[in-house]
Amino acid sequence: MDDIQNFQNVCIIDLGQLGDVLLSFPAILAIRKRFPTARITVIAGKIPAQFIGKLGLVDDVMPIDRVALLKGNKILSIGQIFKFVAAVRRRKFDFVIDLHSLSESNLLGFLSGARTRLFANRLGRSLNWLSNFRPVPPAEDKRIHLTDNYLAVLRPLGIDKAERFVKIDASAGEAGAVAKAALTRDGHSLVGMVIGAGHPSRRWPLERFAESAQVLVGRGDTRIAVFLGPEEEDEVDQVKTLFPDSTTVITGLDLVELTAAFSKVDLIVSNDTGPPHLAALVGTPIVLIIDERGPLRYLPMSRDIEVVRSGIIENIAVEEVLVAVEKSLSKKRGDDEEYPEKDQADQRKQH
Repeated sequence: MDDIQNFQNVCIIDLGQLGDVLLSFPAILAIRKRFPTARITVIAGKIPAQFIGKLGLVDDVMPIDRVALLKGNKILSIGQIFKFVAAVRRRKFDFVIDLHSLSESNLLGFLSGARTRLFANRLGRSLNWLSNFRPVPPAEDKRIHLTDNYLAVLRPLGIDKAERFVKIDASAGEAGAVAKAALTRDGHSLVGMVIGAGHPSRRWPLERFAESAQVLVGRGDTRIAVFLGPEEEDEVDQVKTLFPDSTTVITGLDLVELTAAFSKVDLIVSNDTGPPHLAALVGTPIVLIIDERGPLRYLPMSRDIEVVRSGIIENIAVEEVLVAVEKSLSKKRGDDEEYPEKDQADQRKQH
């Protein structure tokens, strides 16, 4: 096996959904640290690739629209696949790491032309015989967090003490300016609410979000910002009707702008969906409302998360969520009061 120190053109294949890719960030950054002089490229879905590229986590990205390839015209899709494989081969990668490991991504790794290939070991999902790095990584363990499974793929590289909780800075530049302009604090605590989810079964009723907002605003020290994704933009009028008049409704942000906005609020209250993973990446506390049937291995990788999970999501009471919100806000206020010098030092570093 080649000396791993010599790899200078590394490809990371990361074809999970957005939330999966965000949970792989500790692994991506660990690879970056392991190969500090190498050129590193990430192949990912269109949206995750754009996000990674804008953050500058690696040297280059190659986006691929898996949904379009799977659902589009078969002949055209086959042509696009051959075209993409040719583009990958032209990069002349010397090492490929497939973090998520699907049969099609393993095939892409094999066809890349890279002489050395390290693939995640997923029973029934990966084509392990196409991977040639030794030793092989441990088999996927569905009892542990997904981030830990991604990091386990890297153990054969001698990466066994990588940071699980990573933090990025998305508050600078244009994204930070957009976020600052969108948010109104006026000296109050600022609570962001993410009311959408990829599936109706993961959505806490909008009326209960609104009732929670009414209680928080009624205390006189809290403002609410509601973040709507593209799928929820037709709910703007309903949100404005149900929520307190002082509520800020935010739409149209791209992922980097949304991440920057999350860095400027005190707390995110959210359904089990992609955006709270962005909040975790910038260190913003999270209250996650999740159906009891939802697997915990996909939770945001956050040091400061309160999980409300006492039954099916429709039956979770407003009072349960408010208890978690108050606990999180009290913890933040306590940190601010206990460590004023640290906060001031952090602010000086940022400026």
